[in-house]
Amino acid sequence: MAWVYLTVAGLFEVVWAIALKYTAGFTRLWPSVVTVAGMAASFYFLSMATKTLPIGTAYAVWTGIGALGAVIIGMLFLNEPINAPRIVFLLFILVGIIGLKFTAGQ
Repeated sequence: MAWVYLTVAGLFEVVWAIALKYTAGFTRLWPSVVTVAGMAASFYFLSMATKTLPIGTAYAVWTGIGALGAVIIGMLFLNEPINAPRIVFLLFILVGIIGLKFTAGQ
């Protein structure tokens, strides 16, 4: 169950990271509300995952999912550059996440 919590935490990490872009320095109400709620949910599920997963593994996977998701959404919907080197480096992050999953012993 810890890996499910960690995955959900990572997805909320993506939510708040993307919403943060639209807060205009926390001057816009609803994007700010989504950002703070996403942060709270992300931290909650991360804390649930760390009850059984090693903190280093959980933190690395959590940030990896967040980074991977934010970059993919940026490329698909926010007109960020899509090129071969970016894709390769995203694959490195994905391989790292998968590698940590299979070597965590959980």
